Amino acid sequence: MNGTLYGVGVGPGDPKLMTFLAAETIEKCPVIAVPAADRELAVSYRIAGGIVKGIGQKECLNLAIPMTKDQQVLKEKYEQDAELIIQKLQEGKDVAYLTIGDPTIYSTYIYLHRLIQKQGYPAEIISGIPSFCAAAARVGESLADRSEQLHIIPSNYGIDRTLDYPGVKVLMKAGSKLSSVRQIMKEKGMRGVVVENCGFLDEHIYYDMEMAPEETSYYTTVLIR
Repeated sequence: MNGTLYGVGVGPGDPKLMTFLAAETIEKCPVIAVPAADRELAVSYRIAGGIVKGIGQKECLNLAIPMTKDQQVLKEKYEQDAELIIQKLQEGKDVAYLTIGDPTIYSTYIYLHRLIQKQGYPAEIISGIPSFCAAAARVGESLADRSEQLHIIPSNYGIDRTLDYPGVKVLMKAGSKLSSVRQIMKEKGMRGVVVENCGFLDEHIYYDMEMAPEETSYYTTVLIR
């Protein structure tokens, strides 16, 4: 019998925010997979390691994703990684792919999920707390009241037009773009809260964007309403 691939969301940063189901799934899988060249380099692995006992003894597939927007390069890499996972599934081993936040939100996992299912192997998604939900809770803000719209926006694909959307805007992975984001928001008369590394030991919250540095870490979220 073939094994099952599980895309496991480990939450935004604090291991205590992992779900029981996520921890149980990782514990029962003899093989884990991480989107990095080494497990110790994977943020998702370090988060899970704070809860899951014996994770360091598990077999690990190191599936680093190249930092490129070239869709052909990415497609070929995902196909190669899918084959490595399938080899383990054919051995009857369940595989837990660890991903930060939730596997359905801007996650590299979902591409592997589709490829594995297309090849006829079982794949399941284990939800995790998204970073923007954790960030909103951290600053005591609602993401959407009554009939308000909520827009989740990746910051690295141009935000000028999207900031004009009605309702609440969440800018994901805004660290390297923070300076330009701040300038655009200033021109539009907008205010926002910056949450950097939510749930990690080096978490920083800037209630005034003018107080934030020119550039913050990759895991930076901006809440705008």
